[in-house]
Amino acid sequence: MRPIKKVYENILETIGHTPMIKLNKIAEDIPATVLAKVEYFNPGHSVKDRMALQMIENAEKEGKLKPGGTIIECTSGNTGMGLALAAIVKGYKLICTLSDKQSKEKMDILRAMGAEIYVCPTNVAPEHPDSYYSVASRLNKEIPNSFYPYQYDNPGNAQAHYESTGPEIWEQTEGKVTHFVVGVGTGGTISGVGKYLKEQNPDIKIWGIDSYGSVFKKYHETGEFDENEIYSYITEGIGEDILPKNVDFEVIDHFEKVTDKDGALATRELAKKEGLFLGYSCGSAFQGLRQLKSELTEDDVVVVLFHDHGSRYVGKVYNDDWMRDRGFLNNAQSTAQDLVRKHQNLSLVTVKSSELVSHAVQRMQQYNISQLPVKDGDRFVGSLGDSRLFQSLINDPDLGNKTVAEVMDAPFPIVSYAEEATAVAKHINKENNAVLVALPAEEYHIITKHDIIGALS
Repeated sequence: MRPIKKVYENILETIGHTPMIKLNKIAEDIPATVLAKVEYFNPGHSVKDRMALQMIENAEKEGKLKPGGTIIECTSGNTGMGLALAAIVKGYKLICTLSDKQSKEKMDILRAMGAEIYVCPTNVAPEHPDSYYSVASRLNKEIPNSFYPYQYDNPGNAQAHYESTGPEIWEQTEGKVTHFVVGVGTGGTISGVGKYLKEQNPDIKIWGIDSYGSVFKKYHETGEFDENEIYSYITEGIGEDILPKNVDFEVIDHFEKVTDKDGALATRELAKKEGLFLGYSCGSAFQGLRQLKSELTEDDVVVVLFHDHGSRYVGKVYNDDWMRDRGFLNNAQSTAQDLVRKHQNLSLVTVKSSELVSHAVQRMQQYNISQLPVKDGDRFVGSLGDSRLFQSLINDPDLGNKTVAEVMDAPFPIVSYAEEATAVAKHINKENNAVLVALPAEEYHIITKHDIIGALS
């Protein structure tokens, strides 16, 4: 057994000094050395441990936080975890307000660490009384001996990264770092690290990763706070609908926006190719770097900071059903079986060739479907589609009294459940709006044009 070199007095002493790990397979097409500063090695599994402790220690020194007090903070989860560690060790109560888009895992972890949680709606303006900013502010006013760090404007946020993360990156790269890439939320990490690195070498490029629906990129490029840029998005932990004081726009050289889908796919890719089980915004950070690879050369040394651990996103980006529901699984990963998974537990609705057309129409209305396979015994012998059926009913008001066999079109093509979505799509044309997929145990389900559009968009 190796001897223990040091016994830490408490968990807070283990914050910082996280490893730098070279990215290999996933960065093969990037013409630079790409290094990951992996912050989930902090005890709270995120970069936010650093600034959470700094804000609390500053408040204690300034007399803003007294023994037995209550810490109240609006958070996307990770800062809350860092504050929870500090609160446990130092004897404070913690209340966290979160938006309802944050993962259930984050909320459960905070509760497990003794925090009281208030879940607030995402789709409200920051100044709305129900926003997670406003609720935290209100609780701070109502609860005696409470302290509201407000990480967005608290100088301790950027200070933590100027004094610890930045120097670590400089030392670990032996001063060879040429680019620093990180997702931007409260702005403390990019501003603190960026300031330190540029003091060492003004030529180092600082790239911030933003999300569509956030104001950062346009404000940085034009100086305009455009409310039309603000809309709801899924990615957690980056982007904002406000301008935090911690975002030092002068330190940042460029903002790159990444879609929810691309960030999610890159997160999963990092796990499979590098063994790094990371949070959602980490995928966004790497995807942003990937989008900017044409700006790099073989001599460059890029450090991308990975914010947190994937355990907080098991029910989201690492859940295939969650990804499929949002159309995030890319074409290469989608099969015919994936396309019918949402309704695989339902029986295929069919009509007999001997039934009346009026019965077929009633069935389509009952189940709110547009395509109907026609059977004769166990065989598929034809099909009905609402568009052609509608036109036929206009031309022949008595059509409802005819049999389905008299008006049906050719049967839908049948594909294997393992066929790729892109191959299934080739069966859809003007004459054919659906296909049938043959699942194991002689079970059939229908794939419509709308299912294909959802998978390929």
